[in-house]
Amino acid sequence: MERYLLLIMFGFCAVAGVAHADSAGASTKLYIVSPSDGAVVSSPLTIRFGLKGMGVAPAGIDAPKTGHHHLVIDAPLPALDETIPKDEHYRHFGGGQTETMIELAPGSHTLQLVLGDHAHVPHNPPLVSEQVSVTVK
Repeated sequence: MERYLLLIMFGFCAVAGVAHADSAGASTKLYIVSPSDGAVVSSPLTIRFGLKGMGVAPAGIDAPKTGHHHLVIDAPLPALDETIPKDEHYRHFGGGQTETMIELAPGSHTLQLVLGDHAHVPHNPPLVSEQVSVTVK
């Protein structure tokens, strides 16, 4: 009997581990499609968001394996266990948008994406893109 109980407990742990890994598994990737790192661009510029292994859903929709984009502009990543701020450095795309057009002043800028859940909190583990640097002419 103990043996069966141990097998059942192990099964539950394995299923829980797989479910957690699926929410942001090794094949899941958040990235900026364009502009590319090091690009020289004009303002306004179009930024296209990419997501592989999960889906995009508007804020407020609590669906498994989904989230919405947050663009970090010229700022450090926010705390990855709290609601993502919303200001000129942290832009929310709660409508499920996968691209945007933004105005940036001439000079060097950094861009990075964070995928937020239905309540604007990063997933656990967090999905964060590589940082992209651009120069606006």
